[in-house]
Amino acid sequence: MSDISRLLEIMAALRTPGTGCPWDLQQDFASIAPYTIEEAYEVADAIARGDLTDLREELGDLLLQVIFHARMAQEQGAFAFADVVATLTDKLVRRHPHVFGEARGLTPGAVESLWERIKSQERKEKPGRDEGGEGALAGVPVTLPALTRALKLQIKAARVGFDWNDPLAVLAKIAEEADEIEAEIANGDRTAAQAEVGDLLFAVVNLARHLGIDPETALRGSNLKFECRFAAIEQALAARGKTPTQATLTEMEELWTAAKTAERAQREDHPSEPGP
Repeated sequence: MSDISRLLEIMAALRTPGTGCPWDLQQDFASIAPYTIEEAYEVADAIARGDLTDLREELGDLLLQVIFHARMAQEQGAFAFADVVATLTDKLVRRHPHVFGEARGLTPGAVESLWERIKSQERKEKPGRDEGGEGALAGVPVTLPALTRALKLQIKAARVGFDWNDPLAVLAKIAEEADEIEAEIANGDRTAAQAEVGDLLFAVVNLARHLGIDPETALRGSNLKFECRFAAIEQALAARGKTPTQATLTEMEELWTAAKTAERAQREDHPSEPGP
């Protein structure tokens, strides 16, 4: 705990009026929250890249966010870092009766169900916390990224039997939603088209869930794929003495196809290496 104590001392020094850091002193919970979210995504990015050295650093940055929030709460007399640790310790023990209690020999599925029941009971015991009431979909924070929240809502609905029977049924729903978007485009109704695009995204998340795919991870992979292919276009154009703004769409599409072909050939030459 000596390392943690030193970290707490540093944060206290940064937040000490008169001698601390002017920027750190100016912050509050709301201003720091976006950095907390950003650091969590950077942890996920390091994991996706398989960079454990970077992961170590990003976990430290995420820990800094916890320390920062705890320090500001301590200054207000609400709680301190030790209270955060104590609350987490109690929660882990309470939510793992199959490890620390008498509920032994459970399957992973049974553990997940038990975890959800315990969480549901905890929510009922927290007055004033509204995350959607006490229904089957309760407990999914509205601040989650939309794809992640859609996935969690669908998982909760599926637990009470509201779900498709197979992925092909979801795929048919996706086609239906695409047709509805086409109809609204023809009608020139932008508001209705927006609603239908949302329905399409929700259906795609549902398909990913049925296939055992995390939609956020899948989309991050597609983002990376797009970045790599577009960079290849820029490099090819630069070799011709051009920039994308100086090239035609047809020219860029041909280079895009070439980048896809090169990716495919690389995967065939190195089948054990994951690729976007």
